[in-house]
Amino acid sequence: MLDSLTQQLNATAAAFTEDAAALQRLLQRMAHDVERAEDEALDLFPVAHHSPASALQLVRRLHQKQPKVIYIELCEDMLELVGHLRDCKLPVAFQAFAAESELVPAEALPISVIAPLTESSAEYQAIAYALTHPETQLVFVDRPVDYVFQWQPVPIISEDESDDDDEAAQLHGKSIGVTIGTLEPTFDDFLHYLLQNSNSRHFTEWWEQYVERVILHADYSTYRQVMTLVGSLIHQLGRKPQDVINDRLRERYMWTRIKQHLAEHAIDPADALYICGAAHLASDVAEFGTNNAEQWADMPAKSATQWLFGLIPSSFVAIEQQFNHPAGTIALAEATWRKSLKAGQVKAFQLSKDQKAAKPSRTKAPVGATQPHNPQALANFLQQPPEVAEADHEQLLDWCARIVALARENGYLASTADSIAIYETAYLLANIRNRYQPSPYDFQDAAITCLEKDRTPRKRNISQLCRMLLGGDRVGTVGYESLPPLAKNIYDRLAPLNVNLYAKTNQRALMDFSQSPDLLDSSELLWRLNYLLGDYVVQPIIGERKLGSKPVQESWEIRIGKYQRDVIQLGYEGITLEQVLEQRMRQRAFGDDATAAKALHTAEASLMYLRSPRFTEELGFHSRALLIQETGVQDAPDIFDRARHLVQYYRTMPQGLATWLESFVATGYSHYASLLPQAIADRGTTPEAVAGMLGFIFSLESLALSVGCQRSELLISVELAGKGDVAPDKLGLLWVAEWLLNRRTIQSMREFFEHLTEDPLSLQGLPAYLNGFILALKFAPRIALFVVELLSHIFRVVPDSALIPWLPGFILQLRRNATILEPLIKEAALVFPPNVAGLGNWQPNWMHDQQRLPEGEVTISADLSPDDQLAHELLLAHPAGMQALAALLNIG
Repeated sequence: MLDSLTQQLNATAAAFTEDAAALQRLLQRMAHDVERAEDEALDLFPVAHHSPASALQLVRRLHQKQPKVIYIELCEDMLELVGHLRDCKLPVAFQAFAAESELVPAEALPISVIAPLTESSAEYQAIAYALTHPETQLVFVDRPVDYVFQWQPVPIISEDESDDDDEAAQLHGKSIGVTIGTLEPTFDDFLHYLLQNSNSRHFTEWWEQYVERVILHADYSTYRQVMTLVGSLIHQLGRKPQDVINDRLRERYMWTRIKQHLAEHAIDPADALYICGAAHLASDVAEFGTNNAEQWADMPAKSATQWLFGLIPSSFVAIEQQFNHPAGTIALAEATWRKSLKAGQVKAFQLSKDQKAAKPSRTKAPVGATQPHNPQALANFLQQPPEVAEADHEQLLDWCARIVALARENGYLASTADSIAIYETAYLLANIRNRYQPSPYDFQDAAITCLEKDRTPRKRNISQLCRMLLGGDRVGTVGYESLPPLAKNIYDRLAPLNVNLYAKTNQRALMDFSQSPDLLDSSELLWRLNYLLGDYVVQPIIGERKLGSKPVQESWEIRIGKYQRDVIQLGYEGITLEQVLEQRMRQRAFGDDATAAKALHTAEASLMYLRSPRFTEELGFHSRALLIQETGVQDAPDIFDRARHLVQYYRTMPQGLATWLESFVATGYSHYASLLPQAIADRGTTPEAVAGMLGFIFSLESLALSVGCQRSELLISVELAGKGDVAPDKLGLLWVAEWLLNRRTIQSMREFFEHLTEDPLSLQGLPAYLNGFILALKFAPRIALFVVELLSHIFRVVPDSALIPWLPGFILQLRRNATILEPLIKEAALVFPPNVAGLGNWQPNWMHDQQRLPEGEVTISADLSPDDQLAHELLLAHPAGMQALAALLNIG
């Protein structure tokens, strides 16, 4: 049937090589693939990934022929999502999501598969036609999502591996992209040879220039034959062996599904349309019968993975990154699509919310849509040069004028003469590259050549401006009815804020709870979203979340419309936001890398965001269990701070301290007391960690003793710690602990430093000794007077030659501990005279024996309320009054 085509291909082979036998066999197989596709009773429609020519030809075909059923090469379990497209703004993507699966390693979870749709994609036009024509059945025939991972090893891509900083490029995350009509060669040598001999930089440029523009306005028969011919070439030369095996598995699955569906519904193959990638038409897989046992005998079983399906927003940039297209490819395809619709006077199929189904009617095919079958037509078509459309010439003129205007707006010195230069240069580049008409890539190169300077005046260069001109980016939106229940609940609960949650720009929400107490629920929801997703989705401008605080006013930046995908992703994890929040907290607290600090932080977060006493108690007891198992103390400062805050919070509650917190404090007291000798002796344990341990022990000691702990274990630990070799930066911490326990006097510490400052060789170690005393201020604020005395003594007796070298480091050390220096500053303000005039006759308090610190300091717990601490200090300052009160109360 295609003898003339075969003869033409053989003549071409002979012209290119002397040993033409192998090439002739290849070309004959290509001609045979075309002939086999023509003989198929089923109407086969080959397409390419996001090809406007394929979409345009499909629209023409559907206007001419109204099939009873349309088969599409898309994962069959995604079919349930097509009805939700009416409520969406393209581009969007079908998504299959799994939080757990044995198909990939645990570190790669969660996994997802996406299939993006744009208006200029053939699959969307077929879906839109089927949804608006109820008499036409739509069937997805490609393998299920589960087989995507079973049949071919899929590389697991990290979110951080992308070099694209554009936020829109991250819409698909690390999803695996699938689509119909993927024709890009995977065999690198073939691709390199193809691009090198066509003066192209990327396969999409080669495709647009040598295939897309040629078949855009061809008749249907010629279009199908050319696509089959190109698909056969890619199938036989451009694919890796593993890809060919995977393609054959898919082809067998799809053909089996089609044959099965045709037999079950008694449909004549001539009344059906099969939309698939052009490379699949070159398939030689064996035909199958309709016996189910025969068809599926060697099909693998599906895994136990629970797949969840839904729609997510997509964007041109995200699709380009997902499928490795150069920037601007999808925008250019969209522009070509709209231009071709206008030029060919073709009406595309679209979906809308209130759209009614079209009445079945046989419409006349547009001019040039189809021709009677002619075996010689393809051979004649391949011999003709491509036509230069008038619209292409006008489009080039428009681009040349608009790019100059854009350049001027962005700070470039450009004029009308540059427009002419770009136009001439584009044609010059096209002639050099053997093209009849400049392509968009030629135009972009010409614009960069004529307009780009040695520096970019503002933030955009000419390449970026060209991409904006050719269409820029477009981000889709999933409508309310197509959202998962969790996302719908979020939109409903934020409705009282009266902000546009679908807008891609920042939305400001102002809340005054004294005037509108009903907005408290919206505030709670925003704080939970902030905890789960971070500041980039919802960000508090005014207001904070703390234990026990009651909000009065809040201001928020809301970017849910811009990051709608992240909100939708939460819907795959649970039905309500509170459920997802509890699951995330549970994973954090009970994960393999969980620590006592993480679990305690999660317990605190549960109080602020969930307010579930049962769940908080579960987290609290788990943090206690983790603390018992830990042998290190590096998290001690964090645990101390959180435990102290939780104690203070619960003491303001009517029910008092929680049982889990009392148990945690008691466990922490015994645990840190037992580890104290090891931590002080261990060179790898930082002084900050030791300070955290001692802070927990002394600040929460009164509570720990009240629930059954014994102070004797602390006394034994401190005594054991003092017997070993103590590093200078921890010595101050140990001595302050001994002083609090009446095991050391201020006088002994004073004498040590007096001897130390008299030894010139020991002066370099002074900052390390001081470090321990400064860290001790966190749990022993009354040591501040001795620290002031010590610093005054050092500055008075140490010579400048020794003092100045270590002074900058000491100042930086004080700066790192700025949060605990308040007692030191207050004590210094009380000791030193308030003005310079008072320095003449001033003598410090420690120069008078009667005003020195009392020996045997009694512990003052930092967890006492301010009033209790004041009463405690007054009693210590007036021992006679305390003794009289004891006698009056008959206390021994």
